[in-house]
Amino acid sequence: MFDTFAALLDWFGIVVFTTTGALVASRKQMDLVGFVLLGTVTGIGGGTIRDTLINALPVFWVREPAYLVTCVLVSCAAFFLAHIPQSRLKLLLWCDAVGMALFAVSGAEKALLAEASPIVAIAMGVITATFGGIVRDILGGESPVILSREIYVSAALGGAAIFVALALAGIAREYALAGGFLAALAIRAAALQWDWSLPRYRPRPGRTREEIDR
Repeated sequence: MFDTFAALLDWFGIVVFTTTGALVASRKQMDLVGFVLLGTVTGIGGGTIRDTLINALPVFWVREPAYLVTCVLVSCAAFFLAHIPQSRLKLLLWCDAVGMALFAVSGAEKALLAEASPIVAIAMGVITATFGGIVRDILGGESPVILSREIYVSAALGGAAIFVALALAGIAREYALAGGFLAALAIRAAALQWDWSLPRYRPRPGRTREEIDR
């Protein structure tokens, strides 16, 4: 039963991330092709890179084309419905947070199932959760969220790490997945709610000749 629930969560993550890509296309006033392109690369981009790196070939959407069809259908639906939300940016950010948290744990789990090491599994969780959004932002002419001050990659990292730690500790799969998902979502939600950010590098003045001589 839980396998079915986990599969539904995976599909939900695809739908949510595809929606974020389509919402970016709506903000840029793209045509239907643009919606499909941004929605699809966002929905399956991170998982494609993950499967390629862990040699799980052919990648998941080639084995199951229904994933690709779903991305296309969701993108087309968004083309006709994206005008309904009053704030597409706010909806985009929260949908993205949910998708990120889902993909962080599902990506890490798939890497563990492929017998990757714990460190690699965590890295695959981060890649699955973030790389689709990177491609989305680049194609949509946005600054990639991972290059901004926002807490995003660190949220995915935290969720993936907690899932892997719980899984290796022998915690039941459903609890490990739930723990990692909730941790990643909570960190990202708190960052959105209270404008949390990581400290930036600040340049320091060079030393004077007197300081060097001393």
